[in-house]
Amino acid sequence: MYEALSKKKTELDQCRPMPPELVTNLEDWFRVELTYTSNAIEGNTLTRQETALVVEKGLTVRGKSLNEHLEARNHANALEHVKTLIDRPSITITEQDILAIHHLILHAIDDPNAGAYRAFPVRISGSLVVLPNHVKVSRLMAEFVSKIHDDASKLHPVALATWAHYELVTIHPFADGNGRTARLLMNLILMQNGYPPAIISKRQRDRYIKSLEQAQLGGSRDNFDKLIAASVDKSLDIYLKAARGEDAPQPINPTKLLKIGELSKLSGQTTPTIRYWTSLGLLDVASKTEKGYTLYARDQLKRIEEIIELKGQRFSLEEIGLKLVNKTNG
Repeated sequence: MYEALSKKKTELDQCRPMPPELVTNLEDWFRVELTYTSNAIEGNTLTRQETALVVEKGLTVRGKSLNEHLEARNHANALEHVKTLIDRPSITITEQDILAIHHLILHAIDDPNAGAYRAFPVRISGSLVVLPNHVKVSRLMAEFVSKIHDDASKLHPVALATWAHYELVTIHPFADGNGRTARLLMNLILMQNGYPPAIISKRQRDRYIKSLEQAQLGGSRDNFDKLIAASVDKSLDIYLKAARGEDAPQPINPTKLLKIGELSKLSGQTTPTIRYWTSLGLLDVASKTEKGYTLYARDQLKRIEEIIELKGQRFSLEEIGLKLVNKTNG
């Protein structure tokens, strides 16, 4: 599993240095995508385009809560802080680094608990997982950071990043923001070792949470490890395609969205068909107007082409949905 990732990483290293404008393009895209997906996993309802509006334009979105706006801005700021640490080796990661990331995540949302270990017991809603007693958190975190230092030169970087992610959410040292902090720590370790950040998509949410819980309840961690490895693999592919001039993700422009009628006209599908496919989750809604009209990003035109092609192969819509999810999962 990790050997294949090392090979792709070597290929990417051979493409470096990449043109500055390409690097900026990739960083801008990953900034919005990482912010959108990490917050969406935690229940934030901002769409990808709305996240771009908040992060890139500093605007507010009608109908969305103040906390959702703060979560987007905070995550983007925390990611920028993480980037200032990537020139350091993983062996130098400290508790203060983790606390600083968490402080930025909860800034102005829960200031008393931002950047501080929890001082009370917590439970994960809907889960049977029993979390460590809060009086043990300080000791567990000191041991956790020491283990990162010990294993930095022993484990494959992706294995180290995956373990750090899992271990931090299992210790659950904070009152809130554990998942977002863990994903940023994972990506810090990846980027320190020359890998692009891993994106866990909104479509992967259930698989991600179930794989974590499976391991936390005493089962195998294999499913979680494979999910993270697949996410890293997908990010490597994005960078490699861009470096080779094959394809580069375009920074999300929240102002270039299509109304359902426009999407229907451009795709050759009826409006009721577009609406039905959207209700089944085959198409992603980018945003909504103040009057409640649905808006789509232009990449949904390609999604429609995929749906049509699969229908032509006599797959049912349910089967198409599963195929699209598996494709997103890498």
